Amino acid sequence: AAAVVTPSGLEDGVSRSRGEGAGEVVVERGPGAAYHMFVVMEDLVEKLKLLHYEEELLRKNNLKPPSRHYFALPTNPGEQFYMFCTLAAWLINKAGRPFEQPQEYDDPNATISNILSELRSFGRTADFPPSKLKSGYGEHVCYVLDCLAEEALKYIGFTWKRPTYPVEELEEETVPEDDAELTLNKVDEEFVEEETDNEENFIDLNVLKAQTYRLDMNESAKQEDILESTTDAAEWNLEVERVLPQLKVTIRTDNKDWRIHVDQMHQHKSGIESALKETKGFLDKLHNEISRTLEKIGSREKYINNQLEHLVQEYRAAQAQLSEARERYQQGNGGVTERTRLLSEVTEELEKVKQEMEEKGSSMTDGAPLVKIKQSLTKLKQETVQMDIRIGVVEHTLLQSKLKEKSNMTRDMHATIIPESAIGS
Repeated sequence: AAAVVTPSGLEDGVSRSRGEGAGEVVVERGPGAAYHMFVVMEDLVEKLKLLHYEEELLRKNNLKPPSRHYFALPTNPGEQFYMFCTLAAWLINKAGRPFEQPQEYDDPNATISNILSELRSFGRTADFPPSKLKSGYGEHVCYVLDCLAEEALKYIGFTWKRPTYPVEELEEETVPEDDAELTLNKVDEEFVEEETDNEENFIDLNVLKAQTYRLDMNESAKQEDILESTTDAAEWNLEVERVLPQLKVTIRTDNKDWRIHVDQMHQHKSGIESALKETKGFLDKLHNEISRTLEKIGSREKYINNQLEHLVQEYRAAQAQLSEARERYQQGNGGVTERTRLLSEVTEELEKVKQEMEEKGSSMTDGAPLVKIKQSLTKLKQETVQMDIRIGVVEHTLLQSKLKEKSNMTRDMHATIIPESAIGS
C-alpha cells in the first residue's frame, strides 16, 4: 500500500499499515503496551484488597495470596488458570450474579465461555478469542479480572471517604532564633557542648570573663601598686606556648547559614557557566545535525511524493472503483433479499397446495366409504327380504281370512235358502 511520508516518518503521528484488499487501517501499539498489563495487575491487587479477598476467598480455600505480577508473567499455567477461574467466579458472585465455583476437572472451554458471557452481560466488551484465557496469564486475563473487580466494587457501592486529619495540639509560640546570625551566647553554648563531648581542655569564656572582671576590680583597687612588670619574658613565652592550643576558638559551620548558601550559589553558578560552555557546543552541533537531517527528510519526502504520485492516483482510482462495486453489491444484495423473501412466500403457498392435494388424493383412494356403502346395501337387501317375507305372511293371512269369510257367507246363504224351500214344499 502506498502512503505519503511526512517529516515525522509516520502518518498523523501513528504508524499504520493497510490490509490487502480490505482497506482497513490497523493501528500499531506503542512500545509501552507490553508493560500495560503490569499496571493493570497492580490495580487489580489493590481492588481485590478493597473487596477483602484475603479473608473471604484465600483463607476459605487455603490459597496462597498472588503476587503483584502473578497474572502478568508465566509461572505455572495450570495453577494460574485455576486461580483465574476461582477469582473470576468469586468476583461474579460479589457482583450479584450467581455463578458456580469451577472445579479442577471441569471443561476449561465451558468455564471460559461462561465467564465471558457473564462479562458481556455487565456491558463489557470481549473482542478476543477465548483461547487467550487458557494460559492463565497475559493482558487479557488481567483485563477480565479487572473488569469483574470494578463491577463488584460498583455492586457493593464502594466509595472513597474523605480523609480524616489528626488534631494537632497548639504549642506555645516560641520566637525562633536566627541561626544565620552568630551570637556570643551561641558560641558559649557550643563551647559548653564541646567540653561535655570531648575530654580536651578548652578555656571557658565565662570563666575568663569572671576572672577578667575580678582582675579588673583588683587592678582598680591596686592601680598604684602596678607600675612595672616583674614577669620574665622567657617564662611568659613558655606559658603562651603551653596555653596556645587551648586558646583556639573553633566555630562549627552551619548549613543553614545564609553565607554558606550564597557561597554555594556562587559555586553552582560558576559550575553551570563552565558546563554550559561545553554543553552549548554539543547542543549547537546536535542542532546543526538535526537541521541537516530534517532538510534531507524534506527532500526525500518531495522525491518520494513525486515518484509515487501516479501510484497514489491509481490507488485512489481503485478505492473509487471499490466503493462503486460495494454500492452495487449492496443494491444487488437488497434485490436478492427481496427475491428470497418472495421465494419463501411462494414456497409456503406451494407447500399448502401440496398438502391439500395429498389430502384430496388420500380421500379419493380411500375405500372405507365404498365398504360402508356395500355394507349398507347388504343390510338393506336383508331388510328387504325380511319385509317381503312379512308381506307374504300378511297377504296369506288376509287371503285365509277372506276365504274363511267367504265360506261363512256361502254357508249362511245356503242355510237361509234351504229352510225357505222346505217351507214352500
